[in-house]
Amino acid sequence: MGVKYLWDTNTAIYYLQQQFPSSAEQFIDSTLSDSSPAISAITEIELLCWKTATEKDLEVLHNFINDSLVFELEKDIKLKTADIRKAHKIKLPDAIIAATALVHDLILLTRNVSDFKNIDGMEFINPHEK
Repeated sequence: MGVKYLWDTNTAIYYLQQQFPSSAEQFIDSTLSDSSPAISAITEIELLCWKTATEKDLEVLHNFINDSLVFELEKDIKLKTADIRKAHKIKLPDAIIAATALVHDLILLTRNVSDFKNIDGMEFINPHEK
């Protein structure tokens, strides 16, 4: 099974908390039929910072992370992040997530389209609009 999509942190949270509308849930489920979930190291860190997580939430969270391909901060991603930050006013975590998607030629699944819309070559899908 290949990887086609990079999940932004908000996508993972909506999915894990079952907060997607049914059309978005169906879209995400369809992506999982032929693509493993993939996240940036930044998304992994952001998920692990979930302060109000219950024990059950933490179990689901750790299972999700273990089932996901986690892209670490390799040199190509760091260099692309710097390029993005020089060209755009964007928060560092978002720049790292964008760079990860671009370096690995993945489509970003995010609700925060406005954070990424001006980045050249960036492909994204808002599951909420599916």
